[in-house]
This record gives sequence, structure tokens and C-alpha cells, in this order.
Amino acid sequence: MTASDPRTGRLFTALPVQDDPAMARLHERLVERARQEGVLDVAYRTLDTPVGTLLLAATAQGLVKVAYAVQDHDAVLRQLAGSVSPRILSAPARLDDTSRQIDEYFAGRRTRFELPLDWRLSTGFRREVLRHLCDIGYGRTESYAQVASAAGSPRAVRAVGTACATNPLPLVVPCHRVVRSDGSAGGYAGGADAKHTLLALEATP
Repeated sequence: MTASDPRTGRLFTALPVQDDPAMARLHERLVERARQEGVLDVAYRTLDTPVGTLLLAATAQGLVKVAYAVQDHDAVLRQLAGSVSPRILSAPARLDDTSRQIDEYFAGRRTRFELPLDWRLSTGFRREVLRHLCDIGYGRTESYAQVASAAGSPRAVRAVGTACATNPLPLVVPCHRVVRSDGSAGGYAGGADAKHTLLALEATP
């Protein structure tokens, strides 16, 4: 049978067309079955925002990871497989509340996130720093030195910078509110443009 043979056309016509809604329903059933059997440890989804597409991942304990596109979502998922669990599935519905609150934040209707957080990807002094960041109010900033003092180690300015740079939950745990002593923005996991966008959003009356 050749490509020019009319039987070839009939053969391919007989093949089923991919049914995207049906595939989506099958995937949802897979996710639910995995949840019921206790083999879904990490659920994830992506969300389009004014600072690019975010990867959101959650465990049974809470939100465990927020990652910017510049951090390479595929690499982040591989890291989660190694550090949390290889039992990871795309399960957008599990992150509906997180997505809704982030959308509200960018719409100017939310100034504080109310989400359960899984802190397992930060430890020791870094975790102390990140917990303090949640107390920096919307529209406010603190310097790295101020955060170091608040976290109990006034001389650990560089360690504060490292904690912010490795924050597994940027945006939700607002490391973008930490700036240099001279008032300049400083670095950010999502890039300089993303940090400026977030600070400008919060500065808008």
C-alpha cells in the first residue's frame, strides 16, 4: 500500500480523532484515583500573571513551591521529584484557591495571602527569615539589614540575601519587599522586571 493508494486515505480516516475534553476527563479521574489511593504527593498547575507564567505546587500540607518561568518549570518539577516526592501530577483543581488569591492580588483586591504553606524546602535561619517576610505589610519594604535584625542575627545580612534568593514561595512569601539599604530593588528570583512590577503594584493607591 502506497501513500497514493486511496485505501491509505480510508485507513487514516478510520483512526479516532484525539478528543481533548475526553482526555481531560480521563486525567481528572487519574488524579482523583491517585488522591484516593494516597499516591498523589505533589499537585501542580501553571497560572498566567502580569509577571509571567507561574508554576504552583502543593502537598497535603500546603503550597510548597512557586516558580517563575525564568527558573525553568521543568527543572523545578525535577527538583520537587527529588526533594519532596516523585509522585507528582498536574492537578489544577487542587490549586484553585491559590490561583484565585493570586489573581485577586494582581487585581488589587488582596493585600495578604491566606494559604496553608508547606515550609519543608527551607530550614534553619532561612526559614526564620522567610517567616518574618510574611510580617512585612503590603506596600512596605525593609532592607536586608532590617530583616537580619528582625530574624535575630543582625550581622547575617548576606544570609538574608541568600534566604530571599532561594525562597521557594516567592510572591506569596514576599521577598520582593526586601530592598537594599540605599532603596534600590536588589535581586529577585523572578528577575528585576518582576520585582519592579510587584513593588509598583503595591505602591499604587
